Amino acid sequence: MSYYHGRNIEETICALATPAGVGAIGVIRVSGNHAIEMVNQIFKGTNLEEALSHTLHFGKIMEDTVVIDEVLASVFVAPKSYTGEHTIELSCHGSPYIQQRILELLIKRGARLAQPGEFTLRAFLNKKLDLSQAEAVADLIASNSEMSHKTAMNQMRGGFSKEIMLLKEQLVNFASLIELELDFSEEDVEFASRPELKSLVQKLFGLIQSLVQTFKMGNAIKNGVPTVIAGRPNAGKSTLLNALVKEERAIVSAIAGTTRDTIEEAFVIDGIVFRLIDTAGIREHTSDVIESIGIEKTHEKIRQASIVLYLFDVLETSLVQLEAELLPFSSMDLVLIPIGNKIDLADAKQIREKFSVRTDILYLSSKDQTGMEQLNARLKQVIDKDQINNDVILTNVRHYQALSLAGESLQNVLESMSIGRSGELLAFDIRKSIFHLGEIVGDITTDDLLENIFSKFCIGK
Repeated sequence: MSYYHGRNIEETICALATPAGVGAIGVIRVSGNHAIEMVNQIFKGTNLEEALSHTLHFGKIMEDTVVIDEVLASVFVAPKSYTGEHTIELSCHGSPYIQQRILELLIKRGARLAQPGEFTLRAFLNKKLDLSQAEAVADLIASNSEMSHKTAMNQMRGGFSKEIMLLKEQLVNFASLIELELDFSEEDVEFASRPELKSLVQKLFGLIQSLVQTFKMGNAIKNGVPTVIAGRPNAGKSTLLNALVKEERAIVSAIAGTTRDTIEEAFVIDGIVFRLIDTAGIREHTSDVIESIGIEKTHEKIRQASIVLYLFDVLETSLVQLEAELLPFSSMDLVLIPIGNKIDLADAKQIREKFSVRTDILYLSSKDQTGMEQLNARLKQVIDKDQINNDVILTNVRHYQALSLAGESLQNVLESMSIGRSGELLAFDIRKSIFHLGEIVGDITTDDLLENIFSKFCIGK
């Protein structure tokens, strides 16, 4: 028998695959060597053990002579199923009572309830998915925008792993030849062509670097682009947040310092989720302890942001003041969009002349919402849609760390070759890079790593 974290993975498992609660239908998933046989014992209709794979069958779920429900049984015969095992999905009515009764009947016949992510774990263990594709399943379920859906779909279909693994196989071949050279070290022979090896390592290193550089964007797409609204008190930040999310989410008051804590909301522009964060107004001195805590939280959120919308009052702010307020952002790794607010209360031409040296300022009125279309357009420009539309984009922290370490090892390989280090050192660094590349798709795994990944899935997936 095969075990994983104390569980027998050869057992037949069952779980509700749709959300718990009342609905039109519910789907119960059953997978394992005896899945079809077990369901057939409680199903009255077609003999499911004789059914062809990928067929639907109408029938009744029976407990002795009592009809529990009328259902549709979807039959998937191994290995042509999601898990690679015999699998049946029962579409029943969405009554929690009915769903529970069917699960109880299956458990009585030897099935057990699945653990979180266990169906996808079995798909990985049965080589229906590599590990990066399995992780993409969770991302796909959690996707909340067009772009997060697209990146998850690309990764689930193979994404970057196919290209990396092809190059990794070539690297393994070279590693084998170098290891062979070490066995014949006294005869001073060279089986691995150094120019070909260098060319391969450079190609793989270039691919890794390009993937690593997509991570910041990919992570933002997956989790939402952190966008902070900052500025001095009473600049109109809360009014701008309300305008962007199109609801009265933040308290608006003429009293400076009304916002004491950060407020977070999400909104979508052209398929991209922006996590909008309204912050306490920034001022150097305040006697209000609560407000000072809010200001410290503002600085913390700014450090975590990808985009800062810096709002200033066009009437109350001078060019010198604005330059001083924007100066600290110049050393930060973020996109800064200065926004001149309350343009409805001023002479627009005079204001533009006043700040003419700053060509990056966007002018609007958060109160009457003039200039909002220009702000939305600027936010869309920040996101590199051409990069997103590529099939290869990195969204997973674990993949980012593994690729970064693989890149370091490949750099060491190139350095070793340039200064003529021994074959032993060359082989060591190649093995390290192969190890880290293998971590991505699951060639190299530990039970703890798999437990950490699949425990985050919902039950039934």
